[in-house]
Amino acid sequence: MKGYSCPFPIGEKTMNNHHDTPTTLNEMINLLESVQSDYNKFYDDGNASAGTRVRKAMQEVKATAQEVRLHVQTTKNSK
Repeated sequence: MKGYSCPFPIGEKTMNNHHDTPTTLNEMINLLESVQSDYNKFYDDGNASAGTRVRKAMQEVKATAQEVRLHVQTTKNSK
């Protein structure tokens, strides 16, 4: 996938209210769907560059998932 770009840079997406969490989840899903072809290129064809793009996307998913976890925990504790 040439020109791959994450829909939201790591650390710049902040969740200030409950409306942001579903949007963030949908963005994570879109990111995973967008990297699927690179995933297949890496595992099926052995394309190392595609593997690098997959690793980058997985790091972004990991960071965003942590933000979601913290937001959920904060929301839960504030009730």
